[in-house]
Amino acid sequence: MRLQGKVAIVTGGAQGIGAAISRRYATEGARMVVADRNGEGASTVASEISDRGGEAIGVTVDVTNRDQVESMVASAVERFGGVDILVNNAGVIKLQTFLDVTEDDWNYMFDVNCKGMLWCSQAVARQMIEQHRGGKIINLASQAGRRGEALALAYCASKACVISMTQSLALALAPHRINVNGIAPGIVDTQLWVGVDQQFAKLLDMNVGEPIAKFVETIPLGRIEQPDDVAGAALFLASAEADYITQQTLNVDGGNWPS
Repeated sequence: MRLQGKVAIVTGGAQGIGAAISRRYATEGARMVVADRNGEGASTVASEISDRGGEAIGVTVDVTNRDQVESMVASAVERFGGVDILVNNAGVIKLQTFLDVTEDDWNYMFDVNCKGMLWCSQAVARQMIEQHRGGKIINLASQAGRRGEALALAYCASKACVISMTQSLALALAPHRINVNGIAPGIVDTQLWVGVDQQFAKLLDMNVGEPIAKFVETIPLGRIEQPDDVAGAALFLASAEADYITQQTLNVDGGNWPS
């Protein structure tokens, strides 16, 4: 098993991509800390893993709260003895026209998508450095971080920030043998995208379901992305096979964006 003996924390692990990554890591031998603001959902995913013979705990965490982040890492160390992998998956999105973006909207997305990623990365990196055995940090960006979009200015900017932060973190942590990489998914079949479709439908005066159907038509591989598609890339980046890869953000979007 590719992650045998490793301890992994996945934020935003209660559903969607985070839950898929947590389950995939567990099947490959990782002991899991499933972390989410929805503590009940995190515990449900952890229980599913345990029922299948894995080891997992659910932790309630708001990634924008540094005390809760520190407590999350302490829980991993107390239960499993350390941390080897961090997946910064927690994220939020709100769509609106450029002229309607407020300071609260901007802060909401940057606080979770960027600042929360910083606090989690700092706390885990300190633990990894203390352990002297390296580690892997994987950040969930988005194809929206590769380009601007008229109705997603703040979200696109926050995900571009994730890509830039991934590069800076990789350079800062390379001397400690901590690899930092990102994944940029596209249109994923999750509850998040159900909400995105509803927001687009309202803004574009379309029926619910129409926006996502039109977006899927643009994907070269011809289907909507599944959470497990992202989980496969996250497994590779967490494994020994990616020991010589750092500072990269991998598009996992069915060919929907070329760079």
